[in-house]
Amino acid sequence: MQARVTGHVQGVGFRYATAQRARELGIVGYARNRDDGSVEVGMAGHDDDVANLIDWLQTGPSAARVDQVTSEEIAPQSWTDFQTG
Repeated sequence: MQARVTGHVQGVGFRYATAQRARELGIVGYARNRDDGSVEVGMAGHDDDVANLIDWLQTGPSAARVDQVTSEEIAPQSWTDFQTG
């Protein structure tokens, strides 16, 4: 699964908070800033855990302001942990 989060989501610890939440849920993948000011999140794990992370992305950390989260299925990846970059 891949999600794109828009709003005030860069410079507020969004990627690091996402990584922490993902690790708590046992999700592997990544969170990275995009040039357009959004954050892209790739994730893999149990369906319920992925759905839980997507729900969490709707709010994010307290310093963030999330305007929109869009998600789509992507081809399976060979992630082994959760990275920020």
